[in-house]
Amino acid sequence: MSIIIKSIIFFFSIIIFNSTFASAEELKKIGKFKDWETLVLVKDSGLTCFVQTKPVLQSPKANKREARLFVSFRPSDKVADEISTTSGYEFNIQNKILATSGKRKYVFDIAKDSFAWISSNKVEKKMIKTMKKGSRIMVTGYNKSGSQTIDHYSLLGFTKAYNTAKKSCT
Repeated sequence: MSIIIKSIIFFFSIIIFNSTFASAEELKKIGKFKDWETLVLVKDSGLTCFVQTKPVLQSPKANKREARLFVSFRPSDKVADEISTTSGYEFNIQNKILATSGKRKYVFDIAKDSFAWISSNKVEKKMIKTMKKGSRIMVTGYNKSGSQTIDHYSLLGFTKAYNTAKKSCT
């Protein structure tokens, strides 16, 4: 076989190999709605649609962390309205991880490493109603040494971002 044919076969193999992995997972930003954004993760196993936001204020101020608040939809797993958060550190599970908006309080009762979830979809739906009506929600957590952090999230744009994610995954 000539070197040219070997080279052509090699380059076609590389192109096919790369395109296979490129299509296996793709993250698309669907929109930005004030302080929230909607994204869709396309995988071979199905779609994951979610909204996310960053804190507008963090306490303590000196400790900059990569915190986020999410609401996700995974129709192939029959998951809707899944609320999760990360505060940018491994949670101390001896203390409650709490979301507060006005007089409403919601406990993230599942924590693993740096992420936390609410186990009850009924509670998640109540929290989403609160988030649609509110202007701010605070997530309080504790790191491994027991120090408290509070992340303040704006809810401006949440309803539009949420509705866009929900529509994208139905």
